Amino acid sequence: MPSNKLARTNDDIQFVLSRLLRDIKDPRVQQGMISVTRVETTGDLRYSKIWLSVLGLENEKEFKKGLKSASGWLRRELGNSLKLRYTPELVFELDHSIEYGAHINQVISTLDIGRSEEE
Repeated sequence: MPSNKLARTNDDIQFVLSRLLRDIKDPRVQQGMISVTRVETTGDLRYSKIWLSVLGLENEKEFKKGLKSASGWLRRELGNSLKLRYTPELVFELDHSIEYGAHINQVISTLDIGRSEEE
């Protein structure tokens, strides 16, 4: 369980990165709607693992390459926005939970469940 300060730092990183990801000009990154779903930072603030969910992702491999090339710029901008002792190195992971939820919602809506006779 992260401490309160670490939890606030995670929230701050999530907020700033969600704003910064919209400003990346690389077309490999701008493939769909990007959401930062979760951030976990180590206790020494050296590494942050960022989970991203992308709705409408076309090419996962190219998306990761684009993020890797933009990670230096993101880290610098993050350091300028947040006053931390160390600006953490960013590690990106894809989170497929929103896509999975949309798929489950679609499956449920297509089910032919018998309506009650009152309707």
